[in-house]
Amino acid sequence: MVPYLSMDGRQRRENRFHSPWQRVSRRGGLWGLVLSMVGLPTAWSGTGPNYDEAKVPAYTLPDPLTCLDGTPVRTRRVWEQRRRPEILWLFEEHVYGRAPTRPPGMWWEVIEEDRNALGGRAVRREVSVWLRGDRGGPRMDLLLYLPAAATRPRPVFLGLNFMGNHTVHPDPGIRITDHWVPNDRRGTVVENRATSSSRGVAASNWPVERILARGYGLATVYCGDLEPDFPEGWKLGVRAALSPAGTNHVFAPEEWGAIAAWAWGLSRAMDYLQTDREVDPRGVVLIGHSRLGKAALWAGARDPRFALVIANESGEGGAALTRRRFGERIADLNRRFPHWFCGRYKQYDDREDDLPVDSHELIALMAPRPVYVGSASEDLWADPRGEFLAALEAGVVYRLYGRRGLDVSEMPPIGQSVGQWIGYHIRAGRHDLTAWDWEQYLDFADRHLRPR
Repeated sequence: MVPYLSMDGRQRRENRFHSPWQRVSRRGGLWGLVLSMVGLPTAWSGTGPNYDEAKVPAYTLPDPLTCLDGTPVRTRRVWEQRRRPEILWLFEEHVYGRAPTRPPGMWWEVIEEDRNALGGRAVRREVSVWLRGDRGGPRMDLLLYLPAAATRPRPVFLGLNFMGNHTVHPDPGIRITDHWVPNDRRGTVVENRATSSSRGVAASNWPVERILARGYGLATVYCGDLEPDFPEGWKLGVRAALSPAGTNHVFAPEEWGAIAAWAWGLSRAMDYLQTDREVDPRGVVLIGHSRLGKAALWAGARDPRFALVIANESGEGGAALTRRRFGERIADLNRRFPHWFCGRYKQYDDREDDLPVDSHELIALMAPRPVYVGSASEDLWADPRGEFLAALEAGVVYRLYGRRGLDVSEMPPIGQSVGQWIGYHIRAGRHDLTAWDWEQYLDFADRHLRPR
């Protein structure tokens, strides 16, 4: 096996593959052929993505415990006052871009409430958040479910969805979004407008009844309320609305991209949740899948109000180590989704080693709060092993707080959850957010948030 260099410069050697997915990943040629047949983009040495562990180059990770001037980080104080702000700034300048603070005129209103929703099992509340302060500006609609039988404020899972709040459950009381929505193969969206036939199409990703039965609430916002997910979508979202130049704005290399806009919106949702008397403001769990998992990690890094952060299969630009050059790479992201990251991020196409940060430092920014990374065995494009290694390397920062991270040294087998203050699992199957994933996340939240 090809060694890799850890963040302290010591060489580590991987002597064997520890799970079935890793044995499959050795057959990079087969996977490359399959992916090229289905038309997935590739960017590995001009011949397709790398799915072969033997082709992962040696690399050295930036050390989260060494300041830019070489000062070692041995205490929480130095981490919190010097090194953490440095790392956060580097991610802003080189990856996600700078985002504004909360607009001073932002306000919200409850537009609908049903205290007997889902057959009496839930309270359903819908809230419109006017992000610029005026009704002519951008609006974010938040859907909130809470256990009907709750006698005290409840912890809540908060996450962005891909197609509109009405897609997370077939509940006919949920308003259908009037914002731009991507057309789908099912025909539930017509000319980028959602129809009633799209109700509940994403319900398998959001087990609302199970979440409520476990004693948690669920809050969700459609990511397109903040910015529709296409290159010119920023003109319909908050990046144009909050710019003095509007749709004529020209972005500087360090200004925010779509992922930062989505992350910014999660903090605005948190602004509201802190005021809801039926929500425990100290128990808001941030969750995101795929590109919205990247947004969840960035929101959790920037906003310490989130009690726990979960990234499900967030891959490159999220939890996966960039320097491994396995599966999706920076060049793939910037070619397919040029609007996601800041302009400066494009300088690192095929130059991953020059990026001054890597994903283990992004995960470490959650410390000392609990954080969980989920992978899937068939989702090689997102580099499950790279996600595991990033979670493992982030543990050095948690040790500053006397907290155990993954508490393992080897990648767990498929179907097993590991970790203490940093959690990880690799699930059998494809790129998805499943009921099994949710059970692991609910168990993790139980350990850290639920009152005994």
